[in-house]
Amino acid sequence: MKKYWFIFCHSELMLEKTEDGNYTIPFQENAPTDIAVPASEIHNITPLDGKEVKTYATDSISTDPQYELCALRTSYKKLALELYLKAGKCAEILYWDANTQFCGKCGGRMKLHTDISKVCQKCGREIWPQLSTAIIVLIHKGDDVLLVHANNFKGHYYGLVAGFVETGETLEQAVSREVMEETGLKIKNIRYFSSQPWPYPCGLMVGFNAEYESGEIKLQRSELGAGGWFNKNALPEIPEKLSIARKLIDNWLESYQ
Repeated sequence: MKKYWFIFCHSELMLEKTEDGNYTIPFQENAPTDIAVPASEIHNITPLDGKEVKTYATDSISTDPQYELCALRTSYKKLALELYLKAGKCAEILYWDANTQFCGKCGGRMKLHTDISKVCQKCGREIWPQLSTAIIVLIHKGDDVLLVHANNFKGHYYGLVAGFVETGETLEQAVSREVMEETGLKIKNIRYFSSQPWPYPCGLMVGFNAEYESGEIKLQRSELGAGGWFNKNALPEIPEKLSIARKLIDNWLESYQ
């Protein structure tokens, strides 16, 4: 029976070239690799359109020229959205598997129990894949939007204030706290926008809109290299369409049309 094969080699995803010059994920009965992979290293993922999905990591891929490796983030521009999203889930499962070989409680060997859980062979502790939840917020003041350049950005673009949710706080509290910590601003009318899986490596981004209330910008230099208010008609380089940051910005701009 044919199935989708999401194969990763050194963190890159193997794509298959199609006759029309586009790309897809290998869909065939057996894994398209030159070296056999042990069944214990192949993970079952939730089906896609009723079709089986398999994923594994390898150091050797097929030498057939119809296949090529691509960074997961770059694959967003080459694959259908549903395939990109499934590739992200596969990458997260493989990351989780590679980083949970031993029990964090007793040091015993962990063994796969279900498709998304492991059990310690020594103490019986059971674990599941963990998500790191982060908020991201578009703050506007009239026709101006607050944009920042984080120190970890790879490029010259400006994005939105974002940060991880801490234990014991709501998403809205995290939004207010991160904005105050990173910019010194107080905001109001915090409204949920949407969420996005962010498999780099195991994140969930939760997007919000908010309005400026008070304060002067005082950037947290350990996190942000630059930032300020930008008019809707004079925006700097902004994030690519892959990100929820871009979706928030585009949605804000569309409100003026």
